[in-house]
Amino acid sequence: MKKWVKRSMGAALLAMTAVGLTACGSSKSASDSDVPTLLMYQIGDKPKNYDTLISKTNKILEKKTKAKIKIQYIGWGDYTQKMSVIVSSGEKYDIAKADNYAVNAQKGAYTDLTKMLPKYAPSAYKDLNSAYIKGNKVDGKLYTMPINGNVYAQQVVSFNKKYLDKYNIDVSKINSYKDLEDVFAKFHSENKKVLTFSTGPTFRIGSNLDFVIDQDYPFAVDAVNKGKKIINPYNNTQYKETLRTMHDYYKKGYIQKDAATDNTDRPLSGDTWFARQETQGPFDYGDHQLSQTAGQEIVSRPMSPAVKTTAQAGMYNYVVSNNSKNKVKAVKVLGVINNDPELLNGLIYGEKGKAWKYVDNKKRVKLLKGYKEKYHSAPWQTGDNNKITPTTDVTSTMIQERKDNISKSIDSPILGFQFNTKNVKTEMTNISNVMNKYLAGLQTGTSDPDTTIPKMNKELKKAGYDKVQKEMQKQYDEFQKNGNNK
Repeated sequence: MKKWVKRSMGAALLAMTAVGLTACGSSKSASDSDVPTLLMYQIGDKPKNYDTLISKTNKILEKKTKAKIKIQYIGWGDYTQKMSVIVSSGEKYDIAKADNYAVNAQKGAYTDLTKMLPKYAPSAYKDLNSAYIKGNKVDGKLYTMPINGNVYAQQVVSFNKKYLDKYNIDVSKINSYKDLEDVFAKFHSENKKVLTFSTGPTFRIGSNLDFVIDQDYPFAVDAVNKGKKIINPYNNTQYKETLRTMHDYYKKGYIQKDAATDNTDRPLSGDTWFARQETQGPFDYGDHQLSQTAGQEIVSRPMSPAVKTTAQAGMYNYVVSNNSKNKVKAVKVLGVINNDPELLNGLIYGEKGKAWKYVDNKKRVKLLKGYKEKYHSAPWQTGDNNKITPTTDVTSTMIQERKDNISKSIDSPILGFQFNTKNVKTEMTNISNVMNKYLAGLQTGTSDPDTTIPKMNKELKKAGYDKVQKEMQKQYDEFQKNGNNK
């Protein structure tokens, strides 16, 4: 999981929740057969006040859908493996966080919701940003109710403001990695005990490119200029120049010597770093969420454009099992979870009256002493973020800027493009093995791109890169021909 996602989870982690893993199996009905209890799988940890949260949630769901839910949580490290077993075995459940979404949808594991969402969850469906629908279609069909939230992502370099103030450093004109030189040089000369630029093996540079699979595979398109060709990013002039800049910073000591293997946790709340890279979306309200998470002021500058991608569209997808006996009610439940402010506020903030209360004629939520970690859910994996009542520190100006930023963000030309690897599985494995050798070194600046990339490309060619690129381009051409990128 990417570093920024971990940060977001650490800020509020704790999404809806679960009972223990003892009843792994089919959903049970309540004593009233007209009010079934649907089994829902979620990823993460169980809030300590689960019984209270789910009781209040189910009162709303029962009234509006004549159904209840029981949420069974599976740990972050176990979810993929356990859901793979559940899907392959045909085990019965009703709702789950999607795993390996496109592949499992094509296998028939998930219910086709193309017509069901508009019919049984009309408000939630109507309020989805169109990028979520476009980005999640598989062979022209929609198999998910995605959570409406950070529809775009933007890479930023974030600075610890206490160091900016202490050393009188101005970062207002920084808009690229190259622009960081003077700032890094000044800080490094003043304070060598604190890491100038914190990176690590999962660090990936920001760019104008969008990656067909993810940044661990060398297949990309130009997102800003609506690229029509699949390229090797390591042959792209601008991308390669950024890698050279990173290598220069590494040689000057701005980046830790063991960056390619260093998994040291440097908390946002700490003072062990001057700059680091984060990912922001519209519901982060600029640096507001980052600073709130850190417990100290953070100042960020953009390293990439704000782009709506397939990865962002599928950040958190709810799916309905094709084996569910309660498909219609499952869709209705998802509709309410993604549309009811009272339900969402209760999950996101915790118990009403203890953790939060309404103020300003219900236009804002004031957090109380009872609001604390592990007693509530995370917005990004619960429901439509637009329906959650903002806290008192989110201003009307911030909300308007969020809306404006979404409108100005770019749709990637490969938004919704799902590459079918069926004909190149062996080559994909070989390419992954090659990238594992070189990726961390190149991205963190540890390796010299001018000597490393030629060696890597030679191995990629031997691994079958040309065959994969040709197959990918063929599928992408078809995608463009059918107008899917418009």
